[in-house]
Amino acid sequence: MPTVTTKESEVDVLIIGAGPAGLMAGNALAKNGINVRIIDQRPDKLGAGQADGIQPRTIEVFQAYGLADRLLKEGNQMHMAAFYNPSPDGGIELTDRVPDVTAESARYPFEVTLHQGAIESIFSDSMRCFGVEVSRPVVPTSIQLSEDESKLNDPNAYPIRVELLQVETEIVHAKFVVGADGAHSWVRKSIGIIMEGEQTDYIWGVVDLTPDTDFPDIRNRCVIHSNEGSCMVIPREDDKVRLYIQLGDKRTNVTSNGRIDKEKLHPHNLLETARKILQPYYIQTPEKFDWWTIYIVGQRVASRFSVKDRVFIVGDACHTHSPKAGQGMNASMNDSHNLAWKLTHVLKGWAKISLLKTYEFERKQYAQDLINFDKKFAKLFSGKPRTEDYQDGVSHEDFLKIFQTFGGFTSGIGIHYAESSITSEKHQDTAKNLIIGERILPQIFLRVADSRPVEIQDLMPSDARFKVLVFTGNSSSIDQLKKIRIVSQELDTLLSSLVKGKAVFDIITVSSAAKGRVRYNDLPKSLWSHWSKVLIDDTDVKGAQGGDGYRKYGIGPDGAIVIVRPDGYVGAIVPLDRVRDLETYFSGFVNA
Repeated sequence: MPTVTTKESEVDVLIIGAGPAGLMAGNALAKNGINVRIIDQRPDKLGAGQADGIQPRTIEVFQAYGLADRLLKEGNQMHMAAFYNPSPDGGIELTDRVPDVTAESARYPFEVTLHQGAIESIFSDSMRCFGVEVSRPVVPTSIQLSEDESKLNDPNAYPIRVELLQVETEIVHAKFVVGADGAHSWVRKSIGIIMEGEQTDYIWGVVDLTPDTDFPDIRNRCVIHSNEGSCMVIPREDDKVRLYIQLGDKRTNVTSNGRIDKEKLHPHNLLETARKILQPYYIQTPEKFDWWTIYIVGQRVASRFSVKDRVFIVGDACHTHSPKAGQGMNASMNDSHNLAWKLTHVLKGWAKISLLKTYEFERKQYAQDLINFDKKFAKLFSGKPRTEDYQDGVSHEDFLKIFQTFGGFTSGIGIHYAESSITSEKHQDTAKNLIIGERILPQIFLRVADSRPVEIQDLMPSDARFKVLVFTGNSSSIDQLKKIRIVSQELDTLLSSLVKGKAVFDIITVSSAAKGRVRYNDLPKSLWSHWSKVLIDDTDVKGAQGGDGYRKYGIGPDGAIVIVRPDGYVGAIVPLDRVRDLETYFSGFVNA
């Protein structure tokens, strides 16, 4: 008998897939008060394995959602990277140790490693606080997108019909759908998006274990090139370690239909290969392996990241690459971080639906840049090492150069979004070191009212609001204070006209006045919603924290206004006497 439809429902956003990308999106939307539902085919959440590395920028994003403390408590930190290469006496030897993170402005100058299941639990527990649970196991069976342009252009319409199968069939009418269902995405295939790119000849094994070894850098990130192949060591939470192991020629390990022949490869085989690479050091066979897998490196990007700006794909559904640079989960979660605030603004009527076009514009270019980097990185990682007998191999200098040159990119710190309706490069010279299109630089300032040091990033949580940073110059100066009062009137008029009373903006004021003279309530009330949001660029009472912020940001004594998008990226900068230029910026996407 055919299944009888017994239920229909409506939802603002339906998320298909409850991996890190889906859970990041679900948590962000739920936190912003959006009616969201998240489903997954898996009957249970992930217990072990899969992705495990969190880069410095992603830690900042976790902090913006109030989740970094738990991540740092449960995870392992990687501060140092060690490089091993062939020894003239046979086996391998230590060549170099360098900082694992080379981005100078990193607030968290390390990576965190924690298995994917634990990371998913951080999001799941947070979502539960907003009344959202993952529905599982739920299988999507069909998706239909209306062709009615009036519905597609109306943010309040439900132009998507999705059929779900659990115990019974359910029809969900959604305003938006987010496909976060992995590299073999059902959503992507169902809406006709293709992946562009290629599969490489690189085949690798991964094994998680608690090691018994005399290898001295087992608790550091290690890149090992040997005459027996290549290996990467990733220390994990507790005493666990992950080994990435090169498995040689793809042809000997792949079946006729192109799939990996797992009959030939088991975790013991992977460990035996690792033993050969690690000589003269030993690594014993553990009582059990926590997790293992084998994969062929594919480097692909989706042809589109959305259809009609109603159905979106995020994470592995729209880009795949090798995992050794530690980008997969980070790229995936930051796709969702980019998309969630834009969906929030459209659904709440704060922004035009055209804002959603910037998701593909920003994240597809990032994904392509990631693939281009990954091709270089994977080629060097998988190449034979240079020796006296093999001069065409990969030298340590070559590998270290790409490792450090691309440090800003791999850490996520250097991600740059090009000019668009939400990123205006005009007036860059007004704050020349706050690069428009990049994330706001971390910096310690003092609260005027109590001289307590605060990190500026901590005053900019991911709450869907634009942060308006008003650098007033020296507010203790009578002449400068007069200018600031004019600025406050113009800014108040502008923001009030844009949002019509909606709380889309949060103003934070930063004065260059000295802590011994400044008074926070000298500033116009419209420039501070709360005493804790008036700051000064001065050192704390011990002279150990804060100070020099104006110089580090490249802001002169005349001050500046810096607009920080809800995802923490600088969207626009204007001089204090050009407040009206912000009207041009916001009119491009805000519903006035």
